[in-house]
Amino acid sequence: MSRGTLRQILLITDGCSNHGEDPIAMAALAKEQGITVNVIGVLDQDTIDESGLREIEGIALSGGGISQVVYAKQLSQTVQMVTRKAMTQTLQGVVNKELKQILGSDVSLENLPPEKRGEVMEVVDELGETVELEVLILIDTSGSMKTKLPTVKEALLDLSLSLNARIGDNRFAVFVFPGKRGNVEKIVDWTPEIEELSTVFPKLTSGGLTPTGPALREALTYFERKRSLRSLIRDDESYFEGSM
Repeated sequence: MSRGTLRQILLITDGCSNHGEDPIAMAALAKEQGITVNVIGVLDQDTIDESGLREIEGIALSGGGISQVVYAKQLSQTVQMVTRKAMTQTLQGVVNKELKQILGSDVSLENLPPEKRGEVMEVVDELGETVELEVLILIDTSGSMKTKLPTVKEALLDLSLSLNARIGDNRFAVFVFPGKRGNVEKIVDWTPEIEELSTVFPKLTSGGLTPTGPALREALTYFERKRSLRSLIRDDESYFEGSM
């Protein structure tokens, strides 16, 4: 199996989009491009409305990822769990694709004998610790998220610490939506550490529309620009597919 870079979008939001493209369609496009879209719905003490819940689940389903709805106080642990679970899920999809190519279309990880399945899962676990990982984090900063942003910051710092315990390289980028001058704004460029969030977050303003679709579109564009640049530097670049 060729090693490459596992790419994820982690969307953190608390409600429905209300401006721009359909975020579910944008998530499907991300999956086509080998990027998994995971969604965490953040509650305070209020309940999320049904349309918001459907959108969260729909984005993750279309993006080949995982969705989770949690209270803000549980966010830190959830961010780590979702990121790692999505990584394992994607790697299992890659392994299944390899198995079908080698052993035939009727073979998958689930129908291997237990001993062989255990051996394959050991490979998946090893890849989970060694593969390069890029996580582009999209944070909803609409008005209703204002009181939750300090918790989001702490959760992302914990995520950085957790993932940097891996052997493989990690890179993070952070976007917020809406931005000061448009639908989305980059606040942290690709970096192995995201400690600078501590200086950026206090300056964030909350309010305005919730352009989740345009934010996802911008995230895809950003991944593509990075991939094009890397291809100029290293022609043999290979990426894992995000779809299963």
